[in-house]
Amino acid sequence: MKLGIIGTGKIVHEALFAMEEIAEIERTAIFARPKSREKGEKLAEQYGIGKVYTDYAELLADSGVDCVYIGLVNSAHYPYAKQALLAGVNVILEKPFVSTVAEAKELAEIAAEKGVYCLEAITTMHSKVFEKMAELLPKLGTLKMGQCNYSQYSSRYKKYLAGEVEPAFDPNLSGGALYDINLYNVYLTVGLLGAPKDAKYFPNLGFNGADTSGTAVLIYDGITAVCTGAKDSDSPSFAIFQGENGWMRLIGKPNVIEGVDYEYADDTKPPVPNAAGGMSRAMESGKFIAPEMRHRMTQEFMDFARIVDTKDDAAAAACLERSDAVMTALETARKSAGIRFGVDA
Repeated sequence: MKLGIIGTGKIVHEALFAMEEIAEIERTAIFARPKSREKGEKLAEQYGIGKVYTDYAELLADSGVDCVYIGLVNSAHYPYAKQALLAGVNVILEKPFVSTVAEAKELAEIAAEKGVYCLEAITTMHSKVFEKMAELLPKLGTLKMGQCNYSQYSSRYKKYLAGEVEPAFDPNLSGGALYDINLYNVYLTVGLLGAPKDAKYFPNLGFNGADTSGTAVLIYDGITAVCTGAKDSDSPSFAIFQGENGWMRLIGKPNVIEGVDYEYADDTKPPVPNAAGGMSRAMESGKFIAPEMRHRMTQEFMDFARIVDTKDDAAAAACLERSDAVMTALETARKSAGIRFGVDA
């Protein structure tokens, strides 16, 4: 995969480190706005990137890339992705995919028309732990409850309280806790349970209408999943899914997913005595820990390189289908709370 890097911000630094040792990725070019050219040149020197561009159209036309990774502010995802897809270049979009369902559908249509892929960089879906959770899910029996919490005090929050609004807290740029941090909880839930029937959001709103924290409720037949995300406060992170036959609990934050522990009934074994003097179901318990990786983003870039290089239509379609389901849930939840983005009509 001949990759073009779009942007020079913090997430791009992480992505370049994560993919540095992946032989299947050739870091062909990097785009930086004119005022950030020096940053682009430093990254190019550090990570062996072929050429620095300050003209995006020129990069798409002349660099020879067959894929771009877009690590820009949320509101820029759609226009930059659209331009690349129209040029016949595959796209990897940093999360959140885009700002609205309409944008997501248009990008999917263009990608199909041009015969290229549009993929969302979401670490959760490229984790061996997620694969294990999907494997465990049927063993839990009929699901009854899902609870997720990813809360992490933002390094930008003090500035926000002082009236300095950065993109992460700017609704005009599609910022806020739901699309930035709670998204991981929503993705984990949708990845395991599929698209919800409905979604509601109960946010804490800041002075400019940004959701600094909040709880999204995803509604399914027979189960309600509660997803809490905060950028204005801290909490131990967790995700628990419980059913009639058992439970599983994520270890670590949902953007990293260090592991999962679990317990479920084993009906092949006789009941066992309990401390109350009665008998309880025999239970099977265990823990799965993720194999060590260079970075939390390394596996997803390995997967993207394979999808692009082998033209794995099925895997690309599955990624896009999940992104569409998550975007629908996020937009439905956001609009239920009256939160408006700059791109909203």
